[in-house]
Amino acid sequence: MAQRTNGSPFDAVVFAGGGCRCFWQAGFWSEAAPALGLAPRVVGATSAGAAFAAAIFAGVVTEVLDQFQRRVAANERNAYPANALRGRPVFPHEQMYRATVLETVDDAALRRLRDGPELRVAVARPPSGVGDRPAFLMALCAFLLEQPRRRVHASWGRRFGFETEVVPANRCSTPEELADLILHASCSPPITPLYRRRGRPVFDGGLTDSVPVGIVNGARSTLVLLSRRFPNGWIPDVHGRTYVQPSEPIPVQRWDYTSPDLVQRTYDLGRRDGEAFAQSRV
Repeated sequence: MAQRTNGSPFDAVVFAGGGCRCFWQAGFWSEAAPALGLAPRVVGATSAGAAFAAAIFAGVVTEVLDQFQRRVAANERNAYPANALRGRPVFPHEQMYRATVLETVDDAALRRLRDGPELRVAVARPPSGVGDRPAFLMALCAFLLEQPRRRVHASWGRRFGFETEVVPANRCSTPEELADLILHASCSPPITPLYRRRGRPVFDGGLTDSVPVGIVNGARSTLVLLSRRFPNGWIPDVHGRTYVQPSEPIPVQRWDYTSPDLVQRTYDLGRRDGEAFAQSRV
């Protein structure tokens, strides 16, 4: 069994990005955390992993699951091309994503989040002086170059000069501010708008690393929650880190906002894997 820090076997936890696949993380945590007494001092997260880390430590995971399933059940498609002719968004994701955060995080939930572990959210910044359009094209190129191998830790975004900026979610003073931060950390045009934060473009933190272990450097023991399976030998063997991946392919796709059943199956797979992980460490 891992050495315990303040009663917890891990003093840091990292939530990888991955869109709807991150419902697996929520299910995993619901079983593993109480069984193992998980109580990290610091949490690192990006993209949808940041949304689920916030939901967990705000105590609203069940509400997020229910609200999101209700919304996707009423959504027929992941794209509505005809909306472009009407001046409306082609993709429904941003509105549904933001509405779920605002519907589930009230002032009480925000207080619980602020009183919890330090939650560091990673966003990606383009090189200084690069405008919106060039930054978008650079981000798209980095994303496409990353796809053939899909390493655990991305590298192409950093090669293009993107840098990680860390924002403490605990300092968000309103649900709207938290929603903005989560959407900024998930910024993936054209599915989401291209956001600006303090006057500069901001992108999905996965551009620099969708598994942002670097933002919790200094932790003695880190649990890393991935959001998809990797081939044998691809997961790094690093002292002090425990990587956990789904036991089988995740049922739902990253940006599939149409199937409440696949969302539930993803969450349930996480619960089974969380229970198995807890039992393996007793």
